[in-house]
Amino acid sequence: MKKKDIDTAIILIYSPDQPGLVAAVTDFINENGGNIINLEQHVDRQENIFFMRIEWDLTTFRIPKTKIQDYFETMYAQKYNMTFKLYFNDYTPRMAVFVSKMSHCLFDILARYTAGEWNVEIPVIVSNHEDLRWVADKFGIEYHVLRIEKEKDNKDEIEARQMALLEEKKIDFVVLARYMQILTDNFIEAYPNKIINIHHSFLPAFVGAKPYHAAFERGVKIIGATSHYVTAELDAGPIIEQDITRISHRDTISDLVRKGQDLEKIVLSHAIESHIDRRVLVYKNKTILFA
Repeated sequence: MKKKDIDTAIILIYSPDQPGLVAAVTDFINENGGNIINLEQHVDRQENIFFMRIEWDLTTFRIPKTKIQDYFETMYAQKYNMTFKLYFNDYTPRMAVFVSKMSHCLFDILARYTAGEWNVEIPVIVSNHEDLRWVADKFGIEYHVLRIEKEKDNKDEIEARQMALLEEKKIDFVVLARYMQILTDNFIEAYPNKIINIHHSFLPAFVGAKPYHAAFERGVKIIGATSHYVTAELDAGPIIEQDITRISHRDTISDLVRKGQDLEKIVLSHAIESHIDRRVLVYKNKTILFA
């Protein structure tokens, strides 16, 4: 787990753009004894929407942590029509990882986790196969197999058990690390913008189950990987992170898979880190990714 140097608060904000927004938020912090340590802002001129991420040191802040949400809502958010989320860095989010049979993304996640790169806990790994239990055992993490059987038509039952497990483990967000199942709308609605998926193509190109085969057939010169929040529309949620690598006519489908898997694990881990660090602000079906 990443060590936290100081106790800080973070607010992510969007609102209609108007004069005085930056001054209002910074005055709120300064007038109450806070010390701003990071501030980023952006205005979407087409939408006329203002976005901000601000983080401040709570060491000398005079408003108790339990009162900050209500105070900011009453004094500022209502006045400026702000939508905001408040976070504290002394809270360690709890992440569940869903996997099937492929291990490359899981290993990268667990390597970063055990190295202490992230302020996160991983209490459980969920799968629809036994194949990766040995990985979970190696890292000392609970592993639960909840298999959806087409012939039994038990998807609703299995998802209900999955969601009960997530509630029991107090899970804040879910990572689909090449979990080869489509989630139902009920599952997605329970974790809005809290389910992170890795798709093995540069979306919106080559959606679906076999993008490397489709890329090979199309003769493209680059392939990519995309990490996004899951929505009811398949492979169409807000994009958090993407990357590409070049390929050529010499590459086979196996080469594309091998090169793509190198991208997948890095792109997914970068997306997870951005989510953990509260640097992602979702607006409509897009994200503002603060540095």
